[in-house]
Amino acid sequence: MGYVGLCTAATFASRSIRTVGIDIDEARVGQIRRGKAPLHEPQLDTLLKQAVKSKRLEATSDISRAFGTDTTFLTVGTPSQQDGSIDLSYVKNACEDLGNVLREKRGYHLVVVKSTVVPGTTNGTVKRFLEQSVGKKVGSELGLCANPEFLKEGTAINDALHPDKIIIGSNDKKSANRLKRLYRKFYGPRFPRVILTSPESAELVKYASNAFLATKVSFINTVANIAQQIPGVDVGTIAEAIGLDPRIGGLFLKAGPGYGGSCFHKDLQALINYSKNNGYDSTLFRATEETNEQQSNKVVDMAEALLGSLSGKRVAVLGLAFKKDTDDIREASSLRVIIQLKKKGAHVIAYDPMAIPNTKKQLADQIGYADNPYSALKGADCAIILTEWDEFVKLKPKDFQACMKTPNVVDARRIFDPEEFSQLNYVAIGLGARRSLRD
Repeated sequence: MGYVGLCTAATFASRSIRTVGIDIDEARVGQIRRGKAPLHEPQLDTLLKQAVKSKRLEATSDISRAFGTDTTFLTVGTPSQQDGSIDLSYVKNACEDLGNVLREKRGYHLVVVKSTVVPGTTNGTVKRFLEQSVGKKVGSELGLCANPEFLKEGTAINDALHPDKIIIGSNDKKSANRLKRLYRKFYGPRFPRVILTSPESAELVKYASNAFLATKVSFINTVANIAQQIPGVDVGTIAEAIGLDPRIGGLFLKAGPGYGGSCFHKDLQALINYSKNNGYDSTLFRATEETNEQQSNKVVDMAEALLGSLSGKRVAVLGLAFKKDTDDIREASSLRVIIQLKKKGAHVIAYDPMAIPNTKKQLADQIGYADNPYSALKGADCAIILTEWDEFVKLKPKDFQACMKTPNVVDARRIFDPEEFSQLNYVAIGLGARRSLRD
């Protein structure tokens, strides 16, 4: 039970649906049994404690416990391979293990693919491995659906409890109706809109959604980099104005250091690879990725412009997680920025309220770590804001002046008021040089 599986299991259990969560990691299972989430997600600990205490959620490493259930959700990871394609080994193993359990089961069982997989996987790889292992054809006794998730780290519980849509992809009405009934029981009178489609369409919906959002981020960052060259222009105003157009909308129009996390980069790479293998060059998505990679360099360039040279300078990095309210550093812009800072000879000390343990696993002692933002800022030549944590938003100019050797601030997350911070050497993504107003 990773991120998706655990959030899905906890929310099902919270609605009095008896749930069995299966994971091969005994340590993780033990932690869940104690009602403690092995990852950081707001509200998850509370739901887990309630679910375990009420015995509505059972965590186990015994795959045979799936025998007594009616529906199995596959939520295993599909990591990227070197060429961008997804690794389906976890999916194949899960299908084989589940199939061996279901082989002796009488009666109908529904298998639901929540893992993010490219079009054709549910109807191809999953179906083939299931049928071989179970010894039955998908149809009267074995159901199969594609049902992508749209959970956002930091708001995953709310997303699961109050989705804007449910996508069900299936080739037979029995499977689709069975899953629809389960969700109707889960959501009750607040039943969201359900879109019934083919497995291939359901799979592509997930990729299209993430690709669009990632492209929107790279778009506003491109506009921000243009705005930054124009005195008196602030990309925040540009984003607010165009976001009022209902054809565009204001979400994901926040300029910053680039997107991160486990989904956008992985899914774009998978979509690019899938397109290539099917004879199409998805140039837009390649440009989205290239723009995102360059954005972290932009942040480092801003710091270097303030200091003249980064060699031997102490740089405080505030924020390691790819966004607030998570401890996830996968593909985080902070990692790209830190690598560039180190290449230029800077001494980096970082602080994040949640993500330091995960960062230490990846960077070890390549950088220093602080216990709070003030310790990170102490004696620093420059501070770079890379995650929009609430405790950083509360910082004032005096905090930087009191702690830093020289108050040079790169606001890569646009969390501070430029007017308030104008007394410092303050620069921000998408903020053009100040210009005096004349009557």
